[in-house]
Amino acid sequence: MIAPVDPRAPEDAPMSADGDAARRPAVACHDLTRFFGAVRALHGVTLSIAPGEIVCLVGDNGAGKSTLVKILSGALAPDAGQIEIDGRAYPGYAMREAQRLGIQTVHQHLALCNKLSAAENIVLGREPARLRLGPLEVLDRAKSRQIAVSSLEAVSASIPDIDIPVEKLSGGQRQAIAIARAVHAADRMVIFDEPTAALGIKQTAATLEAIRNVARTGLAALVVMHNLDDVYEIADRIVALRLGFVVADVARDRMSRAELAARMSGHD
Repeated sequence: MIAPVDPRAPEDAPMSADGDAARRPAVACHDLTRFFGAVRALHGVTLSIAPGEIVCLVGDNGAGKSTLVKILSGALAPDAGQIEIDGRAYPGYAMREAQRLGIQTVHQHLALCNKLSAAENIVLGREPARLRLGPLEVLDRAKSRQIAVSSLEAVSASIPDIDIPVEKLSGGQRQAIAIARAVHAADRMVIFDEPTAALGIKQTAATLEAIRNVARTGLAALVVMHNLDDVYEIADRIVALRLGFVVADVARDRMSRAELAARMSGHD
């Protein structure tokens, strides 16, 4: 029998400097429920993420992580529940609205255009124009490069040449470009879907540092991860799902790896 916790009152929530138990969330969801036919993928999931906070979302396969991420990114509508941005509810929340509100997702497959340069990928969809002729725009390449350099610096990423096609770059460099693009476009939150799954040790360390730097800019960060070592390396707070229920919502240093694994597996 699963014993879901109430995520609206996280266990031992970290205290702010003024003693308040919670900061105003950048993004919150309340009682999200989602069915796929007769299968209930999410059971009243409630979650909040504050500006500058890193929340790691964990759970075994089939726990509901992907469904929750799709809902928060606007790719999937919940059957019930509510999403709030800066305390305001958004009925009919969808992907275009999520992007307009400054929520970006770094997908596991990265979604980069291989034939475009790093700079072109970072500004893709938000290209600066130096000249407009009716519906036509002329790309401002100098401004694009400036934005790319600034976005990469924001996550402490180094790309030796931002003008070569990204297909010629390493996996870690491509990951850095995807993160920099999200930072350029985001105003409130970046969602990371298994950002270290296909990376080596050195690339993983660089990606974890990039995520920390995203949070340092004041953006909320929701990170989906399986590797508990990585989770305990970067998380401020950990939210665990099991069979669509929230079974833990806890500050990182208030729950051991063994206890977290037990919650995720139902052996607690």
